[in-house]
Amino acid sequence: MSKFNFSTFKDFFFIFLGSTAQAIALRLFFIPADLASGGVSGIAQLINHFTDWQIGLMVFIGNLPLFVLGWKHLGGRKFASRTIFAIVTFSLLTDLLPYIPYLPQDGLTQDMVLNSLYGAVIAGFGYGLVYKGQGTSGGSDILARILNHQKGIPVTQSYLMTDAVVVLGAGFVFGWDKALYAIITLYVSGLVVDTTMDGSGTVRTAMIITSQPKTVANSIMELLERGVTTLQGTGEYTGEKREVVYVVVTRSEVQMLKSIVHETDPRAFMVVGAAHEVLGEGFATFTK
Repeated sequence: MSKFNFSTFKDFFFIFLGSTAQAIALRLFFIPADLASGGVSGIAQLINHFTDWQIGLMVFIGNLPLFVLGWKHLGGRKFASRTIFAIVTFSLLTDLLPYIPYLPQDGLTQDMVLNSLYGAVIAGFGYGLVYKGQGTSGGSDILARILNHQKGIPVTQSYLMTDAVVVLGAGFVFGWDKALYAIITLYVSGLVVDTTMDGSGTVRTAMIITSQPKTVANSIMELLERGVTTLQGTGEYTGEKREVVYVVVTRSEVQMLKSIVHETDPRAFMVVGAAHEVLGEGFATFTK
């Protein structure tokens, strides 16, 4: 008897929750408001408008060729099992949710702004959970992941690129005002995907060019209790060797870091940037 694999169970649990969230967003917000949510599900909405064919069934059929493409580029058997699970779960729930008693058939609200934003947040959260489970939801997700893996294009931009044609079609079918709302939906959902995957704890990185690197580093370590790394640099204009102090801090510590540097070396040059994820001592731990 094989051992229970908690990591695999966790992946499929994330995928199930994510697919459920996507189906809820589609049924409660996107379909009632005629918002084409992009990808295969958006195409299924457009076809359903003319034929009344089941959206979930069309999503499943439409994902088959994209699934073959994803198998080739995104990881073989591991990709296949997780993505098939996500597609089947999403497709089934999309067609089964209308039969749940007391579920509003016309959605929760008629307000287009609320439908756009709440649908985007719930759907984006669902996409992010599926990604954390190391799968995809099929459709434009597969194309977006391929662009992200092979070209380094952020997930947010990938969504906008792969879903542009669907939104254009929605403009002709549902009207251009709803197509414009759909663009907002796609953009917001992409941001939520990134937040779900990377976490909301964005931190700050600082590079400090100073003539007193030891003093600055010691002050940071003593007052902020943060690790500091000293890098070797050369000023191209002067040719002088300079040490660069590198440190990672939380957002709330940025102002104190500025004060420490200013008090230690008022002539220092400091660059503050954003990091979406930091793994190691003092921050998040490494996970598989």
